[in-house]
Amino acid sequence: MELLIPLGSALWLGILTSISPCPLASNIAAITYIGNRANRPRQVFARVFLYTIGRVSAYLILAALLVASILSVPEVARFLQKYMNQLLGPILILAGMFLLELLRFGTGGAGMSEKLQSIADRSSCWWAFLLGFLFALSFCPISAALFFGSLIPLAISSNSVIMVPTVYGIGTGLPVSVFAILIAIGTHVVSKAFDKLSAVEFWARRVTGVVFILVGIYYCLTYIFGFDILWSSG
Repeated sequence: MELLIPLGSALWLGILTSISPCPLASNIAAITYIGNRANRPRQVFARVFLYTIGRVSAYLILAALLVASILSVPEVARFLQKYMNQLLGPILILAGMFLLELLRFGTGGAGMSEKLQSIADRSSCWWAFLLGFLFALSFCPISAALFFGSLIPLAISSNSVIMVPTVYGIGTGLPVSVFAILIAIGTHVVSKAFDKLSAVEFWARRVTGVVFILVGIYYCLTYIFGFDILWSSG
């Protein structure tokens, strides 16, 4: 019973982190990626689950390290805010180029290309875990303040280094998951009505690639070159 207030607070802090303006770009990329398999509803739900688990894993590892005093909070906050956002830009651009087939895994014949594509299709759900993990670590001023300034003290005061960060991670993934599922369900219904699932899949992959590249460019311009495009303060 005594954990209900800390857990409820952690959930709200997670939701607040997800809907605040500064993570908007990464959330758009996540929603687009998770919801783009309209013809495979099971993959959408698998991606939602793995994306959330990825975020939870990142916050659990960070919380365990911080509470155990292995790393100091200010140094971790500065490192993640500076370097993770800088790395995310090029990573998202490369991912988008692969989705748009601007880059390929080598040119060793059609057979090898088909095998690699098959492997990518089968393992694509697991990229949602990596996406959730990376996005969780890409702190902006608001998310850093909420995590390091509010959640960590809450976890320490409630003596719950596992449950509080876990619920916080679920909260950060909740809005993204809900929107992705709604988009996927809506797209699936429409595509079923017109019996054009293959066309939906074709364009969904390309829309995801374009979104990834645009978000990657935004991250590069903002965190590498110092241009503040959307907000003067986040």
